Amino acid sequence: MKKKIGFAAIALILLSSTVASAHPGRTDASGGHHCWTNCERWGLSYGEYHYHNGGSSSGSKSSSSKSTTRASSKPQPKPKAPTYAKSDIKVYVNGSLVKFGSHPLIYNHTNLVPLREIAEGMGAKVSWNKEVGAIGVQRGTHKVTLTIGSRTVFYNGKSESIAVAPKVIDGVTYVPLQVFARGLGSSISYNASDGIVRITF
Repeated sequence: MKKKIGFAAIALILLSSTVASAHPGRTDASGGHHCWTNCERWGLSYGEYHYHNGGSSSGSKSSSSKSTTRASSKPQPKPKAPTYAKSDIKVYVNGSLVKFGSHPLIYNHTNLVPLREIAEGMGAKVSWNKEVGAIGVQRGTHKVTLTIGSRTVFYNGKSESIAVAPKVIDGVTYVPLQVFARGLGSSISYNASDGIVRITF
């Protein structure tokens, strides 16, 4: 009976030391991870890579949260926010200049234009599903469906992948110009010397 009590006491001590030295967060294959939340509480620097319970490379065990093996004390850089630059393009639809209320943008070598003005300029009807962020645009027999933040576009029901997804920036919905024009059965040309995009159908 005394042996059973002794084994139970040892198990409780080991369990309590494990809980004390670990903190929330998934570990990688090496048994460690970077700290991004409440790091000071665990005696760590923000972004510091560490192992739980001393790590697999160390045989020592300790009940202190500061017993972690520090692989790197440098915080990992946070992902950079996407950068958008103003585009000086001028868009003509069948010879008529489209006037945009918000400036066209360029991102990842792709021209983005405000949805409302380009749709009106091309005489297209726009439908909007707020629940899923889906945009349906139709002109005649041509229909294109895009989704905010998704690089999948549907041309008359057939899906394709595009380089840049539609985005909402400062309350304005932007769509990739070339993808939009193509989806509505139009041809598009660009003159780099004067920054003019011509859409014809």
